[in-house]
Amino acid sequence: MEKVDIGLISIGLTLLLMALRLPIGIALIGVSIGGIATVLNFRAAWSIANSIPYSFVASWELSAVPMFLLMGYLAARAELTTGLFVSMRILLNRIPGSLASASVAASALFAAASGSSVATSAALARIAVPEMLKAKYDKALATGCIAAAGTLGSLIPPSILMVIYGLFTDTSIGALFLAGVIPGVLTAFAFALMITIRVRLRPDIAPKSDVIFTREEKLAAFRDIWPLPMIIVGVLGGLFAGAFTPTEAGAVGAMLVCLISAVRRTLTFRMLLEAAKDAAVSTTVMFVIAMGAAMYIRLMGLTGVPDFLADQMLTLTDNTFLILLLISLIFIFLGMFIDSIGIMLLTLPVVMPLLQELGIDMIWFGIITIKLLEIGLITPPVGLNVYVVKSALGDKVKLTTVFRGAAWFLFADLLVLLLLILFPIISLWLPGQMAQ
Repeated sequence: MEKVDIGLISIGLTLLLMALRLPIGIALIGVSIGGIATVLNFRAAWSIANSIPYSFVASWELSAVPMFLLMGYLAARAELTTGLFVSMRILLNRIPGSLASASVAASALFAAASGSSVATSAALARIAVPEMLKAKYDKALATGCIAAAGTLGSLIPPSILMVIYGLFTDTSIGALFLAGVIPGVLTAFAFALMITIRVRLRPDIAPKSDVIFTREEKLAAFRDIWPLPMIIVGVLGGLFAGAFTPTEAGAVGAMLVCLISAVRRTLTFRMLLEAAKDAAVSTTVMFVIAMGAAMYIRLMGLTGVPDFLADQMLTLTDNTFLILLLISLIFIFLGMFIDSIGIMLLTLPVVMPLLQELGIDMIWFGIITIKLLEIGLITPPVGLNVYVVKSALGDKVKLTTVFRGAAWFLFADLLVLLLLILFPIISLWLPGQMAQ
């Protein structure tokens, strides 16, 4: 059997195991060991299985992942986001569907402090959805906007997915963070615009608010959210100013959360312990997947599958737009069944030679990749953010209702994706300015 055939069979087997709901990390590790043993021998496969996980985890840059996770969990448990939705509601009170648009704006700000889509969706689902349902908002709109807005945690820096992408593609994480700012804001604006248009066409899905806020209520709401902007400015401002590296930014952010929580007297040993436990569990899951992906990359290199597929693709077309469109369709399809990290680490080893052959900027492609992964978070049947919202709300709403509400935001996501592909300057302008 040819090496390329072994590689192609390995890809098919990996997808089959994932479809059977075997944990992605275990599937990647198992298939990689079996594939390397077939190409070389079992001794070589076992040696690689021993060396790669250690060398991967020992990477200093990877320490950014648990630190950003810890920062997000600490911010949530210290209740630094409690006034976020209220303040955005006051600010956007006069526009149609103000509560839904306020949820999008609050999600964007929370995303900048957590770096996690799941954490953003879970936090806002408990805070914003009950308020929208109380105001007689359509259940699909109320839940769908939270599931969709939560995906901003992947695109607005700091983003854990960007850290992992940067490590696996040898791309500057700081440049990726900069590149995600404008697309993230653009996505949030597209969501809010879509909400406004829908509510103008169908006012019954979001009754107009007749609440009038006093000056004291406005001041109290904005006083309550000062910690979050301070954390965002401290982390991103210091990062972009070169005061510390992306690897150190997560630790700086976690320290800032602890200091602010101490000032607000919400810092407790129990809170620290629970946040550290949550961060450790999430980090372990990510690291197992990432270690499997590192072994999978070695298998793909040994079989020559990436170069083979790149040659086959280029015989069909060398049009960059068409190739990116095809890759996007593959990502969107896989997003229906596999979680974000799994998709990224499964596909990158295969498509990178093709991208390099075409001379595609890896920062630009990184933002496109993250955008595609965002879309996967709300597409059925495995839209993770939709399940997070459903879990947070319990029996208050049906799963199909959340998916139906999120479907409207898919149109806005696809429009933004098209703009990012057609106009690379949207992603690359800010990194280019900072590099000058």
